[in-house]
Amino acid sequence: MKRTWKRSGGLLLFLSLAAAGLLSSAGEARGEAKQYVGSAACGDCHDREYQRFMEHAKKARSYESVAVMKAGLTEKEYRNCLECHATGYGQPGGFVSVEETPHLKDAGCEVCHGPGSKHLETRDRGDIRATLTLETCQRCHNEERVRSFDFKPLLFGGAH
Repeated sequence: MKRTWKRSGGLLLFLSLAAAGLLSSAGEARGEAKQYVGSAACGDCHDREYQRFMEHAKKARSYESVAVMKAGLTEKEYRNCLECHATGYGQPGGFVSVEETPHLKDAGCEVCHGPGSKHLETRDRGDIRATLTLETCQRCHNEERVRSFDFKPLLFGGAH
């Protein structure tokens, strides 16, 4: 279903906010609820991408490294790790704990593409972050968090 703007002013406002970095997806622009659903839910429609992600992406098992290190971390350090190694940590409807939200314990599809509940409901490409940029990657892959800042994002080769 294709959405159209009734007035060009709405489009200009949207583009201005997006350019300013105040919007991360069209679903957020429309004020939709943000709810994380977990990567397995994405696999229902995006099977090939999901299978490749699960097989090849280290992010698909990112919580393992946090769990190994957890005993030597302060609570603050542990929470800092979860910001990138779990899906939606600190966000409404995101990872809370392995016990409460096990389906969000790893850095899944929604870390890059945004919360998927609305997209899952509508199947509308506008309800998910479909186009990724280097800035999306740099939320986690930055000099502050990665000591050897020589990462090669799979942005165009596909992380899945």
